[in-house]
Amino acid sequence: MPLHRLLRPSLCHPLAGCARALHCRSQWILRSQAENLLRRRPPSHLVTRKQSRRSRSQEDEWRTRNKTVLTYIAAAGVGMIGLSYAAVPLYRLYCQAAGLGGTAVAGHDTDQVETMTPVKERVIKVTFNADTHASIQWNFRPQQTEIYVVPGETALAFYRAKNPTDKPIIGISTYNVVPFDAGQYFNKIQCFCFEEQRLNPHEEVDMPVFFYIDPEFDDDPRMARVDTITLSYTFFEAKEGQRLPVPGYSYN
Repeated sequence: MPLHRLLRPSLCHPLAGCARALHCRSQWILRSQAENLLRRRPPSHLVTRKQSRRSRSQEDEWRTRNKTVLTYIAAAGVGMIGLSYAAVPLYRLYCQAAGLGGTAVAGHDTDQVETMTPVKERVIKVTFNADTHASIQWNFRPQQTEIYVVPGETALAFYRAKNPTDKPIIGISTYNVVPFDAGQYFNKIQCFCFEEQRLNPHEEVDMPVFFYIDPEFDDDPRMARVDTITLSYTFFEAKEGQRLPVPGYSYN
């Protein structure tokens, strides 16, 4: 056998073995790395399931939060509606007691009426106004357009109301005083405000207003230039569930 044939296997065999070993080693390393990656990362279908579960839980949490927020909003709305219904009579009573909102003071102190001293040098013209809301078909007007009084002196005025329709109508009135600041000194001893008035078909009645202006009116520097006060009444039809407007803020 030739010498080069005997030498070829001995020279090449170790190199071929090394190549195969390196190839096998690289394949083993790649396979082990792939297995490690597969162990670290779950299968795609598991990831999708986890994401779907997470999204569902988030959606459920958002729905729960939205329901809670809507519940609070609804409760707040109902509470505000209830307060609005209660605020009208409460505010009206407060205005009548304090003379705010251009509202004349309700009631009177009997001792004050008997003992108060008229301020003769301060003459005040009191004018009268009458209005009706579109909800009521009444003819309503003052019997006098104006009267002159002095602080500390009582006065009597009349309004007249007529029902020109062929059916009975129940009305209720509200009022205010102009200018606004004079309301706390305008005291009503007797009036027809905030009380239901029933008029039969074609019935006509006179409604009295008995009042006085507190003598302290003359001591208030804000009233120094006030020489005219207007008392205004507005009639509404009394219907179930209907609310009267809160007395407005009126200025001369």
